Amino acid sequence: MTASPESDTLLRERQAGVCLHITSLPGPYGIGEIGPEACTFIDTMRDMQLGVWQFLPTGPTAYGDSPYQPLSTFAGNEMLISIGALLEMELLAEFEAEELTRLPAEYVDYGALIPVKSYLLDVAAQRFPFKASDELKAQYADFLEANDAAWLHDYAVFRILKTRHNERPWPEWKPEYVHRDKAALQDLETFAAPQIRTIKIIQFLFHHQWRILREYAHANGVTLFGDMPICIALDSADAWANRDILRLDDDGNPDSVAGVPPDYFSEDGQLWGNPLYDWDSHAANGYAWWVDRLRASAELADIVRIDHFRGFESYWAVPADADTARNGAWEPGPGDAIFDAMKDALGQLPIVAEDLGVITPEVEDLRDRHDIPGMRVLQFDVCDEGFELSDVGRNSVCYTGTHDNDTTIGWFHGSPDDIRSAEEIERAQAAVLEITGGSAETIHLDLITAAFSTDAQLAIAPMQDYLGLGSEARINTPGTAGGNWRWRVLDAQLSSEVCDNIAGMVRASGRGLNH
Repeated sequence: MTASPESDTLLRERQAGVCLHITSLPGPYGIGEIGPEACTFIDTMRDMQLGVWQFLPTGPTAYGDSPYQPLSTFAGNEMLISIGALLEMELLAEFEAEELTRLPAEYVDYGALIPVKSYLLDVAAQRFPFKASDELKAQYADFLEANDAAWLHDYAVFRILKTRHNERPWPEWKPEYVHRDKAALQDLETFAAPQIRTIKIIQFLFHHQWRILREYAHANGVTLFGDMPICIALDSADAWANRDILRLDDDGNPDSVAGVPPDYFSEDGQLWGNPLYDWDSHAANGYAWWVDRLRASAELADIVRIDHFRGFESYWAVPADADTARNGAWEPGPGDAIFDAMKDALGQLPIVAEDLGVITPEVEDLRDRHDIPGMRVLQFDVCDEGFELSDVGRNSVCYTGTHDNDTTIGWFHGSPDDIRSAEEIERAQAAVLEITGGSAETIHLDLITAAFSTDAQLAIAPMQDYLGLGSEARINTPGTAGGNWRWRVLDAQLSSEVCDNIAGMVRASGRGLNH
């Protein structure tokens, strides 16, 4: 069931977009950043007639570099801060950034990047009180007033303690810090005041640069589409500072953890390990933490995809000591109450539901009662018997594939790491060729055209599909620990010819910026 055309839905016009994470942008400093290169990409999007830019979560990452296990749901990933913008502000000198310019351009080498960039950000932050303009210092003061008590101070202290404990998760810290002993924290805050200030300034620089990026996007008619994991990591400032919102004991140990049950793809299910929310605690204070979380996300993006939306209706709870997700059980989520609370506080919800996988009628009804668009992924749908492009409803976002899928070229031909059998790949090939009426040589463009042809108000393809790249350009393979989140696009790949070809496809579908 989809919302009627008359309903006040989030997606009001037929638009086309691109999924490209910030880290994948081209640029000279070893990783995609939110400064001049991001603004240049918005110019490129206009040339392509693409009006929506979807990216992955932007929180600070830890082990594995996954944006879906951030150290904070409110903080920004300092690795995305623009070095070029810091040079313009004279917080850094050109020669200091030279080491970053020697890093690979075609992928992110996190091991080489993080120590060098972290040092440069510390240097820039220490110079900020002496080099920054009075206007910028006033903006920093406003940033502190708005965020320090809410999350920023706890995040800064958390990062210092995590470093002092060799990056171990907080339940493994010294007991006085696990239990947030006031005297111990006051002593730390006094002794580490300069480091705390440095972390806060770095966070300000992220949010200052992001505000400039968002203003540039809006001035050019581009909508920013963010992403929010439903769960938070146990090893996060949020869990350490707000354990009352989670099902944790006094030592930070969960009674149960998140996952998904066994299905056709995994006989043991998936054991994510994230702590579960104490929904009674959230309900008691009107879901205030969630209201704050969505408000913060909406300050970065115009639309926010919530990952694993079905968890709001019911979620799979697995005993914390279990080896697999087999022996979990379904438990009820907050349902309508959380969305009613957020809507009362924030107005129309800027949410898209990630409603993939085995979705029950109850989940669909929850989504539709709140006019929340869902997702359709053609790599999945075309293999369903009887699927037609007309099945894709208006109040939805239609994708060729997502960041978790192989590229369309890789998916069509099969990659060396493909878990599908040769017969399954052949069936997928036959199904997508029948649906698109295309050919193996142009399958990436044919599937994009198919997505554009649906009734979905928003159709999105990963940049890799627009460029016709194979499995070598895949950004994430779920269930694998290494080699993910590294791919980057090169400036040379975004040629004027490529832009013109994409713009032609978009205009032909009636989804262009000027339609």
